[in-house]
Amino acid sequence: MPYKEREINKMYYTMGEVSAMFDVNQSLIRFYEKEFDVLQPKKNKKGNRYFTPEDLENLKVIFHLIRDKGYTLNGAKEHLKNNMGDTKDNQRVIDALDNLKKFLLEVRDQL
Repeated sequence: MPYKEREINKMYYTMGEVSAMFDVNQSLIRFYEKEFDVLQPKKNKKGNRYFTPEDLENLKVIFHLIRDKGYTLNGAKEHLKNNMGDTKDNQRVIDALDNLKKFLLEVRDQL
């Protein structure tokens, strides 16, 4: 059985790491933090933001609604207020399908 690298899950991610993950400027993440109540990163005494994995899930949902679905900021806020549970479940399904697609493409390339 080939060696499988296990995914490393961190408890906190810095602002730089999060902006690199989503390939956006840090100012956009700070803006979304002000606009959406579901984003509550921890801050240290210096004011540095530390995002939890739950914050990352919320950011994925926000980016999906705004970028992929074409919601406005106010529309995304309303959608999150009314359908937060369903939206998070849908995002988990989308992530699982993306991982499956990535795996199948790797298998195809190895053939």
